[in-house]
Amino acid sequence: MENKYVFVDRDGVINKDGAGVTEHGYVTKWEDFIFLPGVIEGFRTLKESGYRSIVISNQKCVGKGIMAQDELKDLTEKMKSAVREGGGRIDGVLYCTHLDQDNCSCRKPEAGLFLEAAKKFHIEDLSGKYFIGDSERDIIAGKKAGLLNILVLSGKSSEKDAEEWKIKPDRIARDFKEAVKIVLEGK
Repeated sequence: MENKYVFVDRDGVINKDGAGVTEHGYVTKWEDFIFLPGVIEGFRTLKESGYRSIVISNQKCVGKGIMAQDELKDLTEKMKSAVREGGGRIDGVLYCTHLDQDNCSCRKPEAGLFLEAAKKFHIEDLSGKYFIGDSERDIIAGKKAGLLNILVLSGKSSEKDAEEWKIKPDRIARDFKEAVKIVLEGK
């Protein structure tokens, strides 16, 4: 397979963010995992276009004890299975389950998970590859990793928010489906 990869945040990009929706503000159960419109189709388009998709996400709900590691693994397998059933593929999922105060190198806005993914998938150069995220910390982490960034407006942040950020996204898309179009156009 070609060296075509796209990195994708989870909550707010793939599925509806749990903030203000679930008891703890985190998506911890499959019944609370609601795919955003166009996501399944977007993953199918990426697969058909020869891209490998890697999910990079902070999930401190595990570090907080709200969700067990096994429960996160089960939820992840269900997400991947649903994407597969829709004709797409998620090739890898890397999570940081640490708390902010742990000061780890893998928690976005740090770039550790991207570097780990590059090593795991033998990606020699991250430049020119995209990260699709919904928050300022996503954009910062992607920039630190040398990626091009697409901010989707389906999650935490708005265009107005992005105007205030010191580090700006390379592109802005309404949702995942539009972000995939940007990736395929290579702009």
